[in-house]
Amino acid sequence: MLGALIIVFREVIEAGLIVGIAMAVTRGIHGRGYYISGGVAVGVFGACLVGAFINTISGAFEGVGQELFNAGILCVAVIMLAWHNIWMARHGREIAVEMREAGEAVRTGASTLMGLAVVVAVAVLREGSEVALFLYGILIASAPGSAMSLLVGGIIGLALGAFVTALTYGGLVRIPSRYLFGVTSVLIALLAAGLASQAVAFLEQADVITLLPDQLWDSSGILSDTSILGRVLHTLIGYSDHPSAMEAVIYVATLAVIALLMKLFAHPAPAPSAR
Repeated sequence: MLGALIIVFREVIEAGLIVGIAMAVTRGIHGRGYYISGGVAVGVFGACLVGAFINTISGAFEGVGQELFNAGILCVAVIMLAWHNIWMARHGREIAVEMREAGEAVRTGASTLMGLAVVVAVAVLREGSEVALFLYGILIASAPGSAMSLLVGGIIGLALGAFVTALTYGGLVRIPSRYLFGVTSVLIALLAAGLASQAVAFLEQADVITLLPDQLWDSSGILSDTSILGRVLHTLIGYSDHPSAMEAVIYVATLAVIALLMKLFAHPAPAPSAR
């Protein structure tokens, strides 16, 4: 039971952090609940499909199908997160003003909502499929009759992970609206950079990317990226206890590209009023 609890808790935290950030950054946008919950539902359904066909996926493309699949969905998430930040750079001031002055639901933002719904779906799909794989591995290695204890442990881990998600959302929404978009834009840029570097790691495992393979450091003795705190940092900022040089290059390049595009497409600052 403890193994299932820890596995489910760890994976739900990772997906839940992204869900919490997505909910916070879309506060005030009409219909955000439908998009985010829809993304969660699609992710859960996709995770069930991945779990059902994992042997087929793993065996595809000469045994590296799982790595290519993971890299592909991570790249989709990176694109959607980057698009969200660029859209917010263009429209964030309008939303903030409407939230402060009118207190009404913002009627724009369908495009960024759809993008974040895709990111949420990808996060839930990825972590949910890992839960299915891990629990299946534990189940086949356990004694007969242990399915109930695995179920109980999984439910407890899910509840604890949902609680952390609620804390993430509650903490972010306490940020004043004039600062919320700046804070969440930084968080989302770090999320995108971390996911991009993780995609590179999967492609390196599949021998698709072979440039700059040297390991930059090994901090596993200080903070392993498989620990609870390590997994949280892995999700939020892309922390790895043994990154390759190519992972670091892609991480920095992703941040730089997002920052540049946000600057290029930013909404012009209002002209100072004449006296």
